[in-house]
Amino acid sequence: MADEQSIKLTLTYDGSRYHGWQRQKNGLTIQEVLEDRIRIMAGEPICVLGSGRTDAGVHALGQVCHFTTRSSLRPEDFERGLNSLLPRDIHVLRAETAPPGFHARYSALRKVYEYRILNRPDPDVFLRRYIWHIARPLDTEAVTRCLDRVQGEHDFTSFRSSGSRNRNPVRHMFSAGLSGPDGGLIRITLEADGFLRHMVRNLVGTLVDVGMGKTSVEAFLRILEAGDRQQAGVKAPAQGLFLVRVCYDRDAAPLPKPCPGPGTDPA
Repeated sequence: MADEQSIKLTLTYDGSRYHGWQRQKNGLTIQEVLEDRIRIMAGEPICVLGSGRTDAGVHALGQVCHFTTRSSLRPEDFERGLNSLLPRDIHVLRAETAPPGFHARYSALRKVYEYRILNRPDPDVFLRRYIWHIARPLDTEAVTRCLDRVQGEHDFTSFRSSGSRNRNPVRHMFSAGLSGPDGGLIRITLEADGFLRHMVRNLVGTLVDVGMGKTSVEAFLRILEAGDRQQAGVKAPAQGLFLVRVCYDRDAAPLPKPCPGPGTDPA
């Protein structure tokens, strides 16, 4: 039997037909599919640990996870093998030996999410699983002014859904911006040191209220400072949300290996 090795995977997936990242009793998940395919290759039970959960219907351009195995297969063997075994809506972009002490969740320093809105009268039937269609014109200048103000360190309680396991609601938003509309497509990109439960979707829902003129920029700032979820807007639909990338410090300290219980809050 070979010595134990830790493999880091970077994945992209279409979350449309999955009940999120984390394995569940009822409903197919990304973690379940990935663990089952790695088990076939490694010939042993496998626990895959992700950088965090993505909710049902949410997509990933650069999700990161890791697993330990005593298989003698090399990272490149796992990359090729998994891409032949996985369904077409999950793809391994890169497999590599994890740095010493690496943990997909606890070693992460920043995450980048993008939310996509199609802002034009007519929907796009081919993009319906990947955007939030809003027919009414949005005031992107007002939305951008709000995004400018959420940068920096804030208590984001107003945009945290109930049931969150995070005790500390303070997060540092390194950047927050809007691009478009390009052919009606608006992209809202957020980079932070962490996200609370449904924080991105709740924030986007409130920003859309600003774009529609239902909420002023000044009122948005009061909502940010209020620490009250009831004052914020509705939660944006899951299908417009993408986990873009996860950023790491390679000098992370060693952390425990066992599979945890419920994972980090989905954004």
